[in-house]
Amino acid sequence: MARHLRTLRDLSPLELIRVLELARTIKGNPGAYRGKLADKSVALIFAKPSTRTRVSFEVGIRQLGAQALFLPYGGDSGLHLGRGETPHDTAKSLARYVDAIVIRTFGRDEVDELAEHSSVPVVNALTDQDYPCQVLSDVMTMRERFGDDLRGKKLVFVGPGNNVTHSLLQAGPRAGFDVVLACPELLPPSHQVLEVAREEAARAGTRVFLEHDPRRAVKDAAVVYTDTWVSMGQERDAHSLRAKLTAYTVDDELMQTAARDAIFMHGLPARRGEEVMASVIDGPQSVVFDQAENRLHAQKALLLLLMGAEPWS
Repeated sequence: MARHLRTLRDLSPLELIRVLELARTIKGNPGAYRGKLADKSVALIFAKPSTRTRVSFEVGIRQLGAQALFLPYGGDSGLHLGRGETPHDTAKSLARYVDAIVIRTFGRDEVDELAEHSSVPVVNALTDQDYPCQVLSDVMTMRERFGDDLRGKKLVFVGPGNNVTHSLLQAGPRAGFDVVLACPELLPPSHQVLEVAREEAARAGTRVFLEHDPRRAVKDAAVVYTDTWVSMGQERDAHSLRAKLTAYTVDDELMQTAARDAIFMHGLPARRGEEVMASVIDGPQSVVFDQAENRLHAQKALLLLLMGAEPWS
């Protein structure tokens, strides 16, 4: 039976660490992994625009020796998936041609249905509910800065509850760090995801909090993280969203309340002057381009493990 990555909950704590340790090894010696997926093909299904996700997956797949097939979701030259064909039929068909499927789309139900019926690994490259590949690279970046033991480190996300917050909530208990979400009362994360994360954190000995005051939340934080206020598909609500988030900009004053060695994170693209000031994202505490680079290494590790080219233990 194929292994999938629909959310980070598909990985045990040990499996998440295995992905990150393999990613670090690949980053240090990429040549040792060239050709590991020779004669394999990976379908990339994209229903949303992309810069880092598309390029990092395409380049990584080719560096591993496989063929990357970029498949637009719909339109005149896209998949029938975007024109009424079911994920069931798409999965059954593609699995006869390719060795893995990566999908960037709107609803996770589509990812779940693909995974249910696919005999090859399915990777969630982004949905409105989850962003597991981004957060794998985030945790990799944290370990590079703070060491492998992240116990006692506090990551604070400042902004609306969204797909990044959901994946961070799943990563914290698995990687050993605390997660605090500084979200407006009217823009919380999923209640279900938050409650499950609290249960997992209690078992793991980490902490998960929801806070509405960003300055109180960021005090002594090791990581200050934000994301775009208006996600793809929310353009009609942009004015209302911005009105609710005016007090949630990450600026130099807010960063000064974090720990002295704190880092700033953002998954990009960023709207400078909105969720983050240019002086922060371009400043010495920013690791946003390390995060972007680590997408390449973490995703290569993930594919090697899911596709059976490297052992899980």
